[in-house]
Amino acid sequence: MAQKRVQLHVETFTCLICLDLLKNPVTVPCGHSYCMNCIKRFWDKKNIYSCPQCRTTFTPRPVLGKNTILADLVKELKKNGPPADHLYAGPEDVACDVCTEGKLKALKSCLVCMVSYCEKHLQPHYHVAQLKKHKLVEPCKNLQDYICPHHDEVMKMFCRTDQQCICYLCSVDEHKGHDTVSAETERTERQREVKGHQQKIQRRIQDTEKDVKLLQQELSAIIGSADKAMKNSEKIFTELIHLLEKRLSDMKQLLRSQQETEVNRVKELQKKLEQEITELKRKDADLKQLSHTQNYIQFLHNYPSLSALTEPQFPFVSTILGNKSYSASASASASDSSDSSDSSEPSDCDSDCDSKPTKSSSINIRSLRYFEDVTSAVSELRDTLQDNLKKNWTNISLALTEVGVLLSQPEPKTRAGFLRHSQKFTLDPNTAHTQLLLSEENRKATVSNSRQNKFYFSHPDRFTHYCQVLSRESLPERCYWEVEWSGTGVYIAVAYKNISRAGSMNECVFGLNDKSWALNCRQNCYEFWHNNISTPVSGRQSSRIGVYLDHRAGILSFYSISKTMILLHRVQTTFTQTLYAGLRLVGLLDGGGSAEFSKFN
Repeated sequence: MAQKRVQLHVETFTCLICLDLLKNPVTVPCGHSYCMNCIKRFWDKKNIYSCPQCRTTFTPRPVLGKNTILADLVKELKKNGPPADHLYAGPEDVACDVCTEGKLKALKSCLVCMVSYCEKHLQPHYHVAQLKKHKLVEPCKNLQDYICPHHDEVMKMFCRTDQQCICYLCSVDEHKGHDTVSAETERTERQREVKGHQQKIQRRIQDTEKDVKLLQQELSAIIGSADKAMKNSEKIFTELIHLLEKRLSDMKQLLRSQQETEVNRVKELQKKLEQEITELKRKDADLKQLSHTQNYIQFLHNYPSLSALTEPQFPFVSTILGNKSYSASASASASDSSDSSDSSEPSDCDSDCDSKPTKSSSINIRSLRYFEDVTSAVSELRDTLQDNLKKNWTNISLALTEVGVLLSQPEPKTRAGFLRHSQKFTLDPNTAHTQLLLSEENRKATVSNSRQNKFYFSHPDRFTHYCQVLSRESLPERCYWEVEWSGTGVYIAVAYKNISRAGSMNECVFGLNDKSWALNCRQNCYEFWHNNISTPVSGRQSSRIGVYLDHRAGILSFYSISKTMILLHRVQTTFTQTLYAGLRLVGLLDGGGSAEFSKFN
């Protein structure tokens, strides 16, 4: 009763405006009470003096005074303390079925009474002997779900045959003869299963956390490696640029030095020649003056000194400038001199004219390249660098595209797990040997008695020597498919698209080269082939073979499929190109047969 009075006090002394305990309680003329500040704000806002509860209007505005009796009662209520808010049942909580006002949260539900109790109303179940035997469980919202709809009894039993809860009357009625146990027994056994599942989940959580940690390490390694590669590459390119700049500077210095040397040499030669011209002009003037001298004694006296010509200071000017030939007149003179020496006719020339010939006045200087060869050499260097950069840039791009994070994706453990990666493949008629007959859907290949030339056009992708065919579709990164075969035997293979279609056996037969991997299935044995190397495979014989591929991880697995799935052979390698599924059937001379990509529902 005390608790009930407290609840009554809480409701009675609550302000209907702020929904909290009264603060400075005042009573308006109609008899309702409010917090002084709440009613004042209400009247100020509405500008109408009325009671918020009964709508009674007051004129004029009432003068409010503190209700001291209510204030004392509120003070006493606060002192005793009302039930905490968290003890009351909310929308999501199970409420006590016994509480009539201000329902509290249920602490337990009784499966015998089919009632939920708060802490106070639960006390009899702890103290009354008969009630102690009742089954108390955690609070249940819908206790009716525990009542059998047919017999209105508590469902305390479990039918393992139908996997449902039943009452004891059901066990002798609708579920008669079924495997039934008490719900508590079934719960105990399921609890053990729950613990097992929890352990598996906890182990999986631990494994996943390890994977997350490894991926974090991988992430750090990727970022660090990329940053390091960028830094090192930038350093190398910077060094290369500096080397080119240094070579450019060295070349400029050599050019300027050689230019200065050659210019000085030519200028010196030019100066000497100009001096020679001046000397010759002076001598020519003296000879002209001598030719006009009438005094023969003076003429003869001065002639010897004036007629003697000095040798050219640079007799090989043409050679120095890159021209080794004299003019046509000089050559002719030389030729005439040669002819006259062999002739019996006396020469018309004086003894003075038989001295060394004078330097030709018509030197033919050809056009010179000077430093153009340097430009050609630099252009050749540029072309070489461009070719090397183009070639090496291809290698760099390939190295970048080959960078990949190999995420750990475990191979499925059950056939259902493999089937989640199943793919639908068809056979490519353009690759089929002419002795293979394909089904309408291009999923099945059968060895035929006659060649299918009337159906198959000539195509460069067609296998010409062996009864082989490739899939039309390329294999995705991760996939699974199955092959149903019959007859003497079949090679179930994967291959690169650039495998040879004709030529020697090793080049085009599945499994005999480094471009294909094949499992040879026969009536009494298995054999795996790759790069012309055979590996015996033991396992249960089956007409259905499952193939699993994880391209990035480099995993290729073959399974024998019947009632169970048994691993026959697994390959761990590195695939460098896109793969295609392949089939090779033995010829009619060996028994023939057929193979088909299986369908999955």
